[in-house]
Amino acid sequence: MAKREKAKSTTGKAEGPYRCVENFDNLAREDFEGKDTLDKLFEHAVQRFGKADCLGTREVLNEENETQPSGKIFKKLILGEYRWLSYDEVDQIISHLGSGLAALGQQPKSTIAIFCETRAEWMITAQACFRRNFPCRYFLLGHTELLETKLKSILPEMHNLKHVIYVDNKSIRRTGYPEGIQIHSMQAVQELGAKPDNLCIAVQRPQPTDLAVVMYTSGSTGQPKGVMIIHSNLIAGMTGQCERIPGLGPKDTYIGYLPLAHVLEMTAEISCMTYGCRIGYSSPQTLSDQSTKIKKGSKGDCSVLRPTLMAAVPEIMDRIYKNVMNKVQEMSYVQRTLFKLGYNYKLEQIKMGYDAPLCNMLLFKKVKAQLGGNIRMMLSGGAPLSSATQRFMNICFCCPVGQGYGLTETCGAGTITEVADYSTGRVGAPLICCEVKLRDWVEGGYTSQDQPRPRGEIMIGGPNVTMGYYKSEHLNNDFWVDEQGQRWFCTGDVGEIHPDGCLQIVDRKKDLVKLQAGEYVSLGKVESALKNCPLIENICAYANSDQNYVISFVVPNQKQLTILANKNGISVAWEEICNHPAMEKEVLKAIKEVAASIKLHPEPWTPETGLVTDAFKLKRKELKNHFQTDIERMYGGK
Repeated sequence: MAKREKAKSTTGKAEGPYRCVENFDNLAREDFEGKDTLDKLFEHAVQRFGKADCLGTREVLNEENETQPSGKIFKKLILGEYRWLSYDEVDQIISHLGSGLAALGQQPKSTIAIFCETRAEWMITAQACFRRNFPCRYFLLGHTELLETKLKSILPEMHNLKHVIYVDNKSIRRTGYPEGIQIHSMQAVQELGAKPDNLCIAVQRPQPTDLAVVMYTSGSTGQPKGVMIIHSNLIAGMTGQCERIPGLGPKDTYIGYLPLAHVLEMTAEISCMTYGCRIGYSSPQTLSDQSTKIKKGSKGDCSVLRPTLMAAVPEIMDRIYKNVMNKVQEMSYVQRTLFKLGYNYKLEQIKMGYDAPLCNMLLFKKVKAQLGGNIRMMLSGGAPLSSATQRFMNICFCCPVGQGYGLTETCGAGTITEVADYSTGRVGAPLICCEVKLRDWVEGGYTSQDQPRPRGEIMIGGPNVTMGYYKSEHLNNDFWVDEQGQRWFCTGDVGEIHPDGCLQIVDRKKDLVKLQAGEYVSLGKVESALKNCPLIENICAYANSDQNYVISFVVPNQKQLTILANKNGISVAWEEICNHPAMEKEVLKAIKEVAASIKLHPEPWTPETGLVTDAFKLKRKELKNHFQTDIERMYGGK
């Protein structure tokens, strides 16, 4: 299964487009026939799973302030069990909230802004908006702390704003707000909507081509861009995503803790609700027993919820990896040896397509319990996952880890690895809702004729490709429509296609690199700023997407560095100065805000060296190859 052909070119050409072999003739648009808008999808779920648990939230039993040895005070929570709303109960709340919003004057196709952390009220509000064709602007939703600390000061600038709704039941001071803005609790809006006169307000349902949500990108290259996503985009994208999760259904429990303002989490939760899963809400601060807001001795959310499905970003998986490996180092020699033997044995079994049940029971049971003990599949997205961490999660948590690739502009849908594919470093074959094509990037040295595999800029096409940027038509150059009327998006990422049709991300067309936590770094801006440093003649910043810091290769200014070396009592040849650890530290001091490690290079980079172009622009690929040994050293060989 792992080695079979998963996707192939529809044209027979190396550049593609590549489609999943299961849906080779037609791209999938709907999972359930006729359920072509998000409101229909949820109502279909209510009809099928009405009495079952839908959304769960832990009760806060107590809050305590705990003083740390440093003197800092951390808030610690003591949480109870999950309290559940059934599909029927959620449906009624959605109905009442939607009617209440309409009673306040909200009109179809007028937008509502949601400003709120991941919690049940976020999803309930979104579903109420989907049902009444309110794309998510003039209303604001948030909890009282956000309202008082972040929103209050900017409200006077929001001239069209009429109503602010807060989601928790805490009392709020209603003074100090601009005239004309009304403050409501979410409960009060629901009660307003439950009145018979308001329940009778006609519901104008959305069409598949109506705007469902404006979802903003991270804004790492400047101002965040609002991506316009229509109902049919999300329906198609989730159809593709769900096909890669075998057995998704009412027996599953999903833990929701990633930001719902990101497309990965939003589509994951809507997909789970569609298939009758229950969703228990959490946060990164309460996820495990060791999380920062969990009082010592009490249980984190995973221990109580015991989820079967979980989405994660590499940063979180890496934290788990490091925590477990640190504990392994603290074991006795015999325990540590047994763990390593079991780990390596299971690794070999996995590579052959087998499991190691005895190792799972004796060695990895406690590790698995950190996430509740029931996880059957994890999905990683947002940034590339390192091979070492992916293997660790496969082995110690006894479940497949699927890597996904997608963008806000494609509803988070592009590729996902199959459960049976235990290879690392790849992001899987195209989903059944889209196709992937490579476009030559000659300047970067990536073409479809490259050996041993075709490479190029990744383009994603299909019904999941969104409608462009909100009120920013001048930024829509990366969207285009082909002769058949299909929409495409040019991702700016560079990929290569493996013989089985799976995609691997190998580079980024732009200077932007997304670090492990999802943060983008503009290498060009870093280099531009640091060239002003008197110690630096030339510099190339570099970052691996599966790491969380930037490193740099530096051609030092010989005069300035020699003077500094003499001051430090180092009187040796120039090359030895550049290789001296003390001098690396001195240069690193000057750039410590943007780079964590450096390599000093004694020879200038000229076109003759092949490291820069004739115009002295950096050749990043060649520089990476030239310094590969140093890269491995500076990243600790991981």
